[in-house]
Amino acid sequence: MSSNTFKQRAIRATIWTLIEQFGGHIIRFGSNLILTRLLVPEYFSLMALINTFISGLEMFSDVGVAPSVIQNKHGDNPVFFNTAWTIQVMRGLGLWLASILIAWPIAIYYQQQRMLWLIPIAGLNALLASLQSTSIFTLKRNLELSRLSKFGMLGYLYKTIIIIFWAWLNPTIWAIVGGSLISGFIDIFRSHKLIPQISNRFTWDKNAAKDILSFGKWIFISTAMTFLAMQSDRLILGKLAFPMLAFYSIALALAEMPKQTIAGISGNVMFPIVAKFQDLPRKQLREKILQKRWLLVVGMALGLSVIVCFGDILILTLYDRRYNDAAWMLPILSLGTWPALLEMTMSSSLIAIGKPMYSASGNFFKFIYMIIGVPLGFSLLGILGAVIVIAFNDLPIYITINYGLWKEKLIGIEQDVIATLVLIGTITILLSSRYFLGFGLPIDGILLKN
Repeated sequence: MSSNTFKQRAIRATIWTLIEQFGGHIIRFGSNLILTRLLVPEYFSLMALINTFISGLEMFSDVGVAPSVIQNKHGDNPVFFNTAWTIQVMRGLGLWLASILIAWPIAIYYQQQRMLWLIPIAGLNALLASLQSTSIFTLKRNLELSRLSKFGMLGYLYKTIIIIFWAWLNPTIWAIVGGSLISGFIDIFRSHKLIPQISNRFTWDKNAAKDILSFGKWIFISTAMTFLAMQSDRLILGKLAFPMLAFYSIALALAEMPKQTIAGISGNVMFPIVAKFQDLPRKQLREKILQKRWLLVVGMALGLSVIVCFGDILILTLYDRRYNDAAWMLPILSLGTWPALLEMTMSSSLIAIGKPMYSASGNFFKFIYMIIGVPLGFSLLGILGAVIVIAFNDLPIYITINYGLWKEKLIGIEQDVIATLVLIGTITILLSSRYFLGFGLPIDGILLKN
């Protein structure tokens, strides 16, 4: 493939990733607005906990099947990707069985008996997802994301329609759980039509399995640490302040939209690109990465400034009054995503060159920060203290990733400093304008309470 052809494919991949991300954000946001009017807040708190544990099982058993197919030079070989699919299905079955085992102790700990049957049923989603075709990984590997983006957006759409229609007919937690299962079944059949030439079947090749599991051992450690780091907020708040978990989940979902967008670009575009060029001299590879990254980080700074300064108005205007507490949480949580946004634009480079251990280490330090900081913040300032601590929980991983980038001669700290100054300057201008125009501050909701 010529460099021009690859560049054009990378540009198209970025555009389609952005289309999918923004389309998904709009659909999920619209769904959230409707469901918060149809369902009581308690259901959102309950589902936040359930999804946390299901995600935990998935991340604690991630052996890097998808990255292996994308990164390995044999990723287009049917023997290799069918072995990967076999491992994926075995993992999915194990996840569902594990969800049955963890349901009872979790229901007892959180004093929520409904979790005894909700967790195993929700856990079926992991089994259904494991049956999806490896065509998804092949399309990512070759930066052919138009079909994949359409696949994702259509999936968001019909899942949302099913859940909303169910909630309208029967406003119970079953609308969310059952709707997700139905859409999961549909996704299986749709995924196997993405590339008709690929027909997954159970295969076991020792060399392929060795390659996948060898690469995946650090992915396993990294994702396990990622779960502990990223989901510990819900686990701790679910015990300390269960009623507030619904408001926190809504604010967090909005605050993390930029992170999800960058994660999509990082995983779907930057990771395959760096994997293609991983044999280049580090200086040349670094220049290529930073050249493509510059406009992205500046755009992130400008976009995040708007969310920090005006996101609360969105919640107060569009959501039911029962969810007003999410308004003051949003600007704090949004501001705290900045280190993560910077880190995510570079961490995929370390994984692509076969160095995922830095992400694992960073998430371990983030987890330690959380288990110490969140209870301490809650004891000092209540829910406000907990939210402030959580907001800046990405600093440990940012520091660790940059250490790894420095060791691997891929550091881009200069860009981070300049982009951060752009962020601070833009927020200062927008907040000053808002205050002097009489619209107060984004965190007035909590300031007035205190």
